[in-house]
Amino acid sequence: MKLVIVESPSKAKTIKKYLGKDFEVLASYGHVRDLVPKEGAVDTEHSFEMRYAVIPRNQKHVDAIAKALKKADALYLATDPDREGEAISWHLYELLNDKGMLKNKAVHRVVFYEITKQAVNQAVSHPRELSTALVDAQQARRALDYLVGFNLSPLLWRKIRRGLSAGRVQSPALRMIVEREEEIERFVRQEYWTIDAQTTKDETPFKARLTHYQGKKLEQFDLGNDGAANAARQALLDAATGALTVRKLEKKQRKRNPAAPFTTSTLQQEAARKLGFSTRRTMSVAQELYEGIDLGAGPIGLITYMRTDSVNLANEAIAELRELIGQRYGADKLPPQPQQYKTKSKNAQEAHEAIRPTSAMRAPDELRGHLSHDQARLYDLIWKRTVACQMIHATLDTVAADLEAGSGVGLFRATGSALRDPGFMQVYREGVDDSVLESDDRLLPPLEEGETIALTDLLAEQHFTEPPPRYSEASLVKALEEYGIGRPSTYASIISTLLAREYVELESRRFTPTDVGRVVNRFLTQHFSRYVDYDFTARLEDELDEISRGEKDWVPVMRQFWEPFHELVDERARNVSRDEALQAREIGTDPKSGKPVSVRMGRFGPFVQIGTRDDEDKPRFAGLRPGQKMDTIELDEALKLFDLPRELGTTPDGDKVSTNVGRFGPYIKYGSKYVSLKDEDDPYTVTLERALELIEEKRRIEAERIIKQFERADGGKVEVLRGRYGPYITDGERNARIPKDVEPETLELDACEKLLAEAPPKKSRRGAAGKTKAPAKAKPAAKAPTKAKTSTKTKASSNTKAPTKARASSKVRATAKPKAQ
Repeated sequence: MKLVIVESPSKAKTIKKYLGKDFEVLASYGHVRDLVPKEGAVDTEHSFEMRYAVIPRNQKHVDAIAKALKKADALYLATDPDREGEAISWHLYELLNDKGMLKNKAVHRVVFYEITKQAVNQAVSHPRELSTALVDAQQARRALDYLVGFNLSPLLWRKIRRGLSAGRVQSPALRMIVEREEEIERFVRQEYWTIDAQTTKDETPFKARLTHYQGKKLEQFDLGNDGAANAARQALLDAATGALTVRKLEKKQRKRNPAAPFTTSTLQQEAARKLGFSTRRTMSVAQELYEGIDLGAGPIGLITYMRTDSVNLANEAIAELRELIGQRYGADKLPPQPQQYKTKSKNAQEAHEAIRPTSAMRAPDELRGHLSHDQARLYDLIWKRTVACQMIHATLDTVAADLEAGSGVGLFRATGSALRDPGFMQVYREGVDDSVLESDDRLLPPLEEGETIALTDLLAEQHFTEPPPRYSEASLVKALEEYGIGRPSTYASIISTLLAREYVELESRRFTPTDVGRVVNRFLTQHFSRYVDYDFTARLEDELDEISRGEKDWVPVMRQFWEPFHELVDERARNVSRDEALQAREIGTDPKSGKPVSVRMGRFGPFVQIGTRDDEDKPRFAGLRPGQKMDTIELDEALKLFDLPRELGTTPDGDKVSTNVGRFGPYIKYGSKYVSLKDEDDPYTVTLERALELIEEKRRIEAERIIKQFERADGGKVEVLRGRYGPYITDGERNARIPKDVEPETLELDACEKLLAEAPPKKSRRGAAGKTKAPAKAKPAAKAPTKAKTSTKTKASSNTKAPTKARASSKVRATAKPKAQ
């Protein structure tokens, strides 16, 4: 029996069907081990030796693989055909080899770029060896990301607030979004006017734009106000006397070529534009299409591997596409020779091909009944783009006419186009960002040079210049790719991290930096400018690519990065004060107290402060309201925040009701109790009526939560409550679980007291209580990384290439220069 390992169970099911009874196929469920989650996992003193441990959630899958391997005579590592997939195979090999389970067993690395019977069997018949270069590149990337995160993030915690993080590619991406926002804020709108002629010939109306006035070509701001525009309009009307003369005609044929087939990046961009998909959603759906969909006779992969920088297509795929185009759209839609495309990527070896259907003969309409809504839409996009890329260009007839008013007073230009032959446009048109798609159906009536055209009217229209648009997911991915920041397979995680850390927000599908995102970005750009520099980040990515091609050793690259970075982190930790890091902005003086008013970032968000810590009286604080920004709030807005607390009135019981903002957000206070305001409620505008509704709602919830209450002789209280994880008993000091065979409603005080006596005391928030039991359980687990560390000493020398153990084996030998990837 032969054992095949892939990443996912759905992929395993599909491949098992193709390989038959002599093969067992199991899933690793992604990475089987990772760096131990603590400082020192990358040993910078010993050639960046890396300490690994099995990922707890995947331990059972590793055990299942080990058990199945006992019955197998050969192991096929068939994880994805990229760096991550190579690393997964290597980690699994290392784990099994450490256990002595690979003795006398053949071990093979197989890769395929589509999950079809032919591709899978071809790969299994022609295995290769583990690629040291790809493994080294993935480990170098993982080590770099770890070192940046484990050194910069704690610095952010100390200097700004806990829970923040910095990343090697995440931080330059954040900088990109913040800089665009700052550019928008600096933008000053400028007024300008245009004049359009409304004309008619043979009852066909059309427009022409004024391009020259009084012998001079018009620049954008030459007509800068209504006075200038209206004066020009009147002068042109007087000169034209109701007609324009055709002075020049230009007729051309223009060709538009189809776009290349999809790469990871272009698929993410186009799915965002046309389908409204996030990058993560696109990759998730593409993964499903790649791993296999049941079309009635078992699952089959519908698209090729979806992580690729390549725009190449296999010869057999092109032949099938040409056959389909000839049958479906006609032989005249085929170019004489197949269309060839060149990638812009310097390292387009993540896969052999672009993203395409595994068979173009599977038309989207035929598969719709087997696919989910998202799967059908994404497959339709991929199929159309792939088919269109092998069709002829589109041909457009274009006409440009210059129309004169008077004798040289004004010149107008009218343009129009007609689609002579749609070519590839019959199937697909590429979307664009932040601009209007060109019109192909705006026609002009037949015109001849020298003839006069009736002038209906002249329209003077006011315009204002627009700031650059905020990044959408599509345009951000495009910018990251253009700058060389990250790689297509990382874009989804970059964006997800920025959103999860609340560094940016998505508003109307556009990225806006939050206050904390701006503070983090400003801190990093001021103190770690080199490491958020676009060119530096791109050069480092290029070096990782060189490692993956076997052109560079990974340890010198790591050392070159680490030594100056580590020195800078230490220096900034000593010399940058917390006040400097928080970047307080003074916005004026409080007229009542004469004290300075500033805005700064706090532990629970941005706030305004009146006074300083050096004042005799304590400073006053107020949190910013939703929509208010640290960089733009003005003094008058800030002072209004100190209108809290607001007295609203009283409850029917006579308790005073007020509203305020606290460390956990806005709230209502009634008597000595509190209730949080909902997201839609504003502490500055909430009414007494609404406050009473919230109070009543809280009382109702609390009443429903209480199952039983008992009074102790000492005046204390014991309660049986409904909790988040089921009923429990509490006296305020201890919480006791209720046995499953006991109905909470039947409990009496004596039984409750007994259960409370057996329960441990509550742990304090700072972990002061309950410390005695933790070490006893924690010690065995602490040894796990040691074994993993032993298994990775292949990294100890910069003169050896990992994985040494893989090279030492007669069955799996890592190659210095990998075969075609």
